[in-house]
Amino acid sequence: MAIRKGQAWGAASPLPDDGVVVRSDAEARAVVTEARRSRAPLPVLGLLGGDLCRTLGGRGDEGRLRSPEAVTLPCDLGTALVDGRLRFFVAHLVARRTGWRGRAFVAMNAAWLGPWNLGPRAHPGDGLLDTYDVRLGLRQALAVRARLPQGAHLPHPGIAERRVPALQVDLGASLPVHLDGEAVGSARNLSVRVEPDALTVVV
Repeated sequence: MAIRKGQAWGAASPLPDDGVVVRSDAEARAVVTEARRSRAPLPVLGLLGGDLCRTLGGRGDEGRLRSPEAVTLPCDLGTALVDGRLRFFVAHLVARRTGWRGRAFVAMNAAWLGPWNLGPRAHPGDGLLDTYDVRLGLRQALAVRARLPQGAHLPHPGIAERRVPALQVDLGASLPVHLDGEAVGSARNLSVRVEPDALTVVV
């Protein structure tokens, strides 16, 4: 069940013995992908790094994950049809050209994309993806990038923001697509969707 305003989220509980420790969003995505391909239950993930970990306040301390101080949280999982193939992401999907020139599209489950607070309202337990359909000229792009570390780039007339459980988008031209920081190919048409509470993570 998606978290609601004022509602407690997560509980003090350490990583179970069969939990899997991951050090990046890409590692977490690989674990999820393998489990889904083999139709196995998703394991509990202990987060030591990555943008989802940072969004959740993770400290990168493996000892903490196995201690009474650890916090276990239900988290959403992003899914995407990229060039007709179903893929997964734990933190973000980014479709863009080098340098963020022209059109771009982003779907955030986490708030952070590297050093940028790109999805300042994104919450990985709210049952929604924060999506941004971006159309910026060079000068606008430079101005927006300067404000991204503080999450102060919104609202902006060149960025259409939507918070949705699912969305289809025609990018107009094929763009390179990155899931959790890894290039996975190119696509013109994307379909993204959130699976509420599909993941259990420990920080």
